[in-house]
Amino acid sequence: MPSSTPCYRRSFLFLALLSACSSAPGTVDGAGTAGGGGDAAAMQALRRDLAPPGWGPGADHCAWRGVTCAGGGGAVTAIDLPRRGLRGDFAAAAELRELARLDLSANSLSGGVPQALGALTRLEFLDLSMNALAGAVPPALGGASRLRFLNLSNNALSGAIPDELRGLKGLQELQISGNNLTGALPGWLAGLPGLRVLSAYENALSGPIPPGLGLSSELQVLNLHSNSLEGSIPSSLFERGNLQVLILTLNRLNGTIPDTIGRCRGLSNVRIGDNLLSGAIPASVGDAASLTYFEASTNDLSGGIPAQLAQCANLTLLNLAYNRLAGEVPDVLGELRSLQELIVSGNGLGGEFPRSILRCRNLSKLDLSYNAFRGDLPENICNGSRLQFLVLDHNEFSGGIPAGIGGCTRLLELQLGSNNLSGEIPAEIGKVKSLQIALNLSSNHFTGPLPRELGRLDKLVVLDLSRNEISGQIPGDMRGMLSLIEVNLSNNRLAGAIPVFGPFQKSAASSFSGNAELCGDPLTVDCGSSIYGSSYGTETDHRGISYRVALAVVGSCVLIFSLVSLLVALFMWRERQEKEEEEAKKKAAEVAVAAAAPQVVASAVFVESLQQAIDFQSCVKATFKDENEVGDGTFSTTYRAVMPSGTVVSVKKLKSVDRAVVQQRTKVVRELERLAHIGHENLVRPIGYVLYDDVALLLHQHLANGTLLQLLHDNGERRKADWPRLLSIAVDVAQGLAFLHQVATVHLDVCSGNVFLDSRYNALLGEVEISRLLDPTKGTASISAVAGSFGYIPPEYAYTMRVTVPGNVYSFGVVLLEILTSKLPAVDEAFGEGVDLVKWVHAAPARGETPEQIMDPRLSAVSFAWRRQMLAVLRVAMLCTERAPAKRPRMKKVVEMLQEARDS
Repeated sequence: MPSSTPCYRRSFLFLALLSACSSAPGTVDGAGTAGGGGDAAAMQALRRDLAPPGWGPGADHCAWRGVTCAGGGGAVTAIDLPRRGLRGDFAAAAELRELARLDLSANSLSGGVPQALGALTRLEFLDLSMNALAGAVPPALGGASRLRFLNLSNNALSGAIPDELRGLKGLQELQISGNNLTGALPGWLAGLPGLRVLSAYENALSGPIPPGLGLSSELQVLNLHSNSLEGSIPSSLFERGNLQVLILTLNRLNGTIPDTIGRCRGLSNVRIGDNLLSGAIPASVGDAASLTYFEASTNDLSGGIPAQLAQCANLTLLNLAYNRLAGEVPDVLGELRSLQELIVSGNGLGGEFPRSILRCRNLSKLDLSYNAFRGDLPENICNGSRLQFLVLDHNEFSGGIPAGIGGCTRLLELQLGSNNLSGEIPAEIGKVKSLQIALNLSSNHFTGPLPRELGRLDKLVVLDLSRNEISGQIPGDMRGMLSLIEVNLSNNRLAGAIPVFGPFQKSAASSFSGNAELCGDPLTVDCGSSIYGSSYGTETDHRGISYRVALAVVGSCVLIFSLVSLLVALFMWRERQEKEEEEAKKKAAEVAVAAAAPQVVASAVFVESLQQAIDFQSCVKATFKDENEVGDGTFSTTYRAVMPSGTVVSVKKLKSVDRAVVQQRTKVVRELERLAHIGHENLVRPIGYVLYDDVALLLHQHLANGTLLQLLHDNGERRKADWPRLLSIAVDVAQGLAFLHQVATVHLDVCSGNVFLDSRYNALLGEVEISRLLDPTKGTASISAVAGSFGYIPPEYAYTMRVTVPGNVYSFGVVLLEILTSKLPAVDEAFGEGVDLVKWVHAAPARGETPEQIMDPRLSAVSFAWRRQMLAVLRVAMLCTERAPAKRPRMKKVVEMLQEARDS
């Protein structure tokens, strides 16, 4: 494998593809030799039109890769050519009359969907997703009456869903998401008896969800987010109790949440936010015992939070933000031992701080902001929990910050602004060394001095203490806040000089205004020498220096300068003639290059020691030469750029610049700057950026040892991959990914091609900026087009279309299996038809194989100690790749298990 091999192409519906692969017939009844001759001509036409690499040159089309024939007559029953870079016309496939399966997904096919495919009466599986097909969905497809699986997602199809498809009575999965379809969801969908999956998100569909949908079928997954659907949520969806996933976010649905929701005991994922739903959350929701995610934010729901939710023992996320809920948080919610996020911001909730929630030992995020909670904060506010985000701003909390805040050892963000808190800021807050994202105590009634212990918060990025009554001087210890980017100390009673500290002087004057006795940069108030002296312990006795000594020094300097100037002038006169022609040529070349180079509109280097070493135009020009390309990933192409200073820089050119990157440049630049400071030793951090036209370049330090993908599968690098090194790499990646999850960042593409190795083979996880810039936690339409690399995608992504923390764990588990087996993760003929690495490993017991038989013998046979460690890591990989997301461990636990394996 060449060193620039990319991560494998994305597959949006990996689970659906694999399940269909396993159930697709290998032969077609009665095929015999019929059609063999005509199929040969049709296959030759396909090869000519599509020119897929690796096809032919033999005349026997049944021997071509991805082709399945029935019997010995040459009749083609299946074609599987996903992710092959195909372009051109595939209409010749309609001549294969025995064809039962056609998979051309994730290619570059354009034009329309051939009408003639509707004449394939034996066709059961059709996947044309992730291409560039345009035009209408052909009504003639209704003639393919045996179709069970139809996937046209992520194309450019338009128009309405044709009524002629009502003839597909055997349809089990219909996936038409990510197109430009208009009109209403047809009512005949409710009459398909075998329909299990209906996915039509990210279109322009309008009208109601068909009444009766789910009554006559085994509907398990309904994903319609990001449309313009109106009307109510039909109660029929829940009548038969089969529904498992319901995603209706970002529509215009109104009415109430049906009380029948509780009939679906297997319902795990409900996302109905960003609609116009009203009324109370039905108490019957507690009967949906398998509920894991419940998101109903940004609606018009009223009433209280149902106490019955405590019956959902697996509930991990409860998001009811921005509704009209009232009352208190039920005490019984403290029984939810799996709860990780409770978000109820923007409601009318009140009462005391819900102390019972602190019993949820897995709670990582508590957001009570923008409500009417009152009273004191509990002394044991963290209570030994895993709390990382405590968001309590815009309430009516009073009293002081409890000294127990120092026990919040995992806290990353603390928001207490706009309350009625008072007293002094406790010194114990300096013990929360984990604070990184923000510390906001603004708009309260805090008094007294700033605690010197704030200087211990060396990871903190944002500090806002404005609009309080804090007095005294700004302690010089705050220079220890090395990661600080944004600071606001305005409108207090601070006095004296502002310490000389980069983040202070780079801030706007408004960050320190409203303090009558404060002076120094960035304020325009001059402190004077006496104030500076008192601030820094220096004296002004330099005025007593002898003028005679000063004059002597000045005179000596003038004499030395004159002599040096004379010598320089002589040398310049001698060399000027020789250099004139050379300089003229150089200037002409520079003018030509400058005329050809694009105009950089924004650029910066975040690492001070590298600011003089990096030339932005050199970074841009490096991306114009193919020989500089060193990697091609899902989201970007990476180039090696040599600076005039000799410094080597890695330049990542984003393949498709998200609209936000262009239109919200300031916000994006701020996010990149934060990433440069909120760091971890196992994450690739940006050192700068260049923006020009509609192109974004991200700059990184060059890592000479390439990627884990190259180390495992490049024959020249494979000899360096001994087990201790690979295990250390696995631990490094796990630690980096666990840190991302701590700061509420879900990685969009965990794969071996995004694991980079430094000069000592320490591993760093890359593409982190993409994860932050495209923020998958928002669930917006653009995010659903981001899935990751083929072979690493978790099975549930086919239905949820959400990149999640458990999904990251699955992808990391695939990386572990890749390390253990030295095999690529994608579907491979060596594994069996439609089987990928995960399925192959999990099916080993059924094949009668032992764990030792699936591990790379070049590693496991070296020593008993290595084999024992590999078996321990294999157990971790098996847990990570569990089919059910709830059964997968958290990354923190994965780190612990891998470290135990390494130390054994």
